[in-house]
Amino acid sequence: MPEVGGQQRIGLVFVSHSAKIAEGLVELAAQMAPSVALVAAGGTGDGRIGTSFDRVTAAIGEADSGAGVVVLCDLGSAILTTETALDFLDDDVRDRVAIADAPLVEGGVAAAVAAESGEPLDAVVAAARSANTGTGSDSGAPDDASAPRDADTPASDAPPDTSTADAGVGHVRRATITNADGLHARPAAELVKLASTFGQRVTVNGTDAKSLLAIMSLGLTKGASIEIASEDPEGGAAVDAIAALVQSGFGEH
Repeated sequence: MPEVGGQQRIGLVFVSHSAKIAEGLVELAAQMAPSVALVAAGGTGDGRIGTSFDRVTAAIGEADSGAGVVVLCDLGSAILTTETALDFLDDDVRDRVAIADAPLVEGGVAAAVAAESGEPLDAVVAAARSANTGTGSDSGAPDDASAPRDADTPASDAPPDTSTADAGVGHVRRATITNADGLHARPAAELVKLASTFGQRVTVNGTDAKSLLAIMSLGLTKGASIEIASEDPEGGAAVDAIAALVQSGFGEH
């Protein structure tokens, strides 16, 4: 039974008209949420394109550890099938199951990271829905520091790793992406999960470090310079931890 810190994790169900799509999403999300119950409910019982009441019902039961389940669907009829399945659940189970109005892929990935971090049902749903508004960044377009650097471009012109802290500025660290593939899905998820363990707000190149879609949208490749910052007086530990993760290459070298 998936648990974090003694608490059960939210499970996820992917409902698609294609069994292969649902199974592929489970495989993708598992890279970022290995401890979350991720269940595919794709296709019909006889292998055709479509959705299955029985499969959706069984998937919800499999994904539910007692904390709740978030269901993501690909098309309108998948939502109808899921809503029908919910109507047949016991009241106490139905109350902890939510259908997220979100893109199946982007919303599913964001929800998986939130569930892995131990977030409650409403927060996992909110994470999925954040995919409806693009990156979810509070700062608008990223600044020049977020522009992707070609993997072959030397990083010698990148600002050195530094740390500052004062009452006016807060905490700032600068670092360079060193892992070969940059901030692709897995390391981006690692960064977001780490940032989510701190109560203080932290940004990466002005973008919310707790938003997976926002971080991935930066397109940071090997050699890119990043600025990790927090205006919170207590944000130094979070900034330092994220900088250390970046400098480690996310365990990829």
